[in-house]
Amino acid sequence: MPTPSGPKGTRDFYPEDNALQEFIFASWRRTCHRYGFESYEGPMFESLELFTQKSGAEIEKQLYAFQDKAGRNIALRPEMTPTLARMVAARGNNLKMPLRWFSIPRLFRYEKMQKGRLREFFQLNMDILGIAEVTADAELIAASIDMMGDLGFTAEDFRVRISSRTLLEELFLAAGLPADRCEPLYALLDKKSKIPESVFAGELAGIVPGETVRDAVTKVFRLETLDEIKAMGIRLPALDSLERLFGLLTQYGLAGYVTFDIGIVRGLAYYTGIVFEIIDSKRSLRAIAGGGRYDKLVSLYGGPVTPAVGFAAGDVVLAELMKEKGIAPPHPARSDFFLIAVDNSFQEALIAFARELRHCGLACEFSLKNVTVGRQLALANAARSPYAVFIGGREEAAGMVKLKIMATGEERLIPRTGAAAALAEMIEGSPQPAAGQVT
Repeated sequence: MPTPSGPKGTRDFYPEDNALQEFIFASWRRTCHRYGFESYEGPMFESLELFTQKSGAEIEKQLYAFQDKAGRNIALRPEMTPTLARMVAARGNNLKMPLRWFSIPRLFRYEKMQKGRLREFFQLNMDILGIAEVTADAELIAASIDMMGDLGFTAEDFRVRISSRTLLEELFLAAGLPADRCEPLYALLDKKSKIPESVFAGELAGIVPGETVRDAVTKVFRLETLDEIKAMGIRLPALDSLERLFGLLTQYGLAGYVTFDIGIVRGLAYYTGIVFEIIDSKRSLRAIAGGGRYDKLVSLYGGPVTPAVGFAAGDVVLAELMKEKGIAPPHPARSDFFLIAVDNSFQEALIAFARELRHCGLACEFSLKNVTVGRQLALANAARSPYAVFIGGREEAAGMVKLKIMATGEERLIPRTGAAAALAEMIEGSPQPAAGQVT
């Protein structure tokens, strides 16, 4: 019988893989903490209606949807924002605004797999609710840039490309496009880079059949700067918001990370204003992160009108980019100390010392089989322990234990009485050395 494999589009996290995953998660949490965000969570599956209510029945093709034993239509969550909006709507006006919430959910989306995109993945979600001003958009974009910096990326590695659905709507209406044609045009624009030019032109003709209006709309696509739009001489309130946003980001010291890109619209229908994506400089991957303003979503689920802005960053594409750039965290030590019995008669002493170390909050282990000192040292190296502690022999008779720094081979004697507390103080007061192959 062949060895079974995991479901298509999922991953197995062996310890070395999990080390990278934990590194990413820890970095995400540090970013969120620095910006004053607090964590929340929700169920891994929701009512199917939660997703179809905002996106229509078509979304069901991208979901892992099923009926539970009571016949209820359920879906594994493909994103976190609907859950967030539902939770906020449930509390109504009882939540004290503004909210600064983050989550790192496990998500599921049944779609075509490609580099940086799987069917099971994790995301960082950061959202600010209760602030209508563009200051919230600026704060979140700044957080997204710092999130990238915390992972080891620089301005040479990525750009934040910013646009506004409201600005696009104002430009489209000025071009003569009927208001009900804006949403399908957004959806087409979102996939422009993913389909052949001939297919795009054909779909555009279906959405905008009139040649004059279609030409005017096409000219909108070609606008490259805010100055070009300003020079059109049209009253565009959304342009003022974008200029204010870029001014704020300059105050954050982030002007070198951001650029205007009228082609950024984001595929989800609930976005209502400024939208943005983080794109790698080589454009070898799909968007690293993306988000924008969704001021109507909470009220869609029965809550009060609540201005909101947020972004999400996926772990799969970030891990790919980290590998390309050579950003790899060291595999952490499995334990701080590996205890080594000088002879087989000291197992009881090993267990006693291990208890003392663990009560002091230190990680330690020892061989669970009677093996030679050399074999125990090999096990210490396999555990990546920076220190080995020898129990027994002449040191035991003198009331001492011997500490070895594995990376250098340096040894020192420590009084057995109070040794655990002394080692805890040593760990707390100095950087822990890397593990080394010492025999």
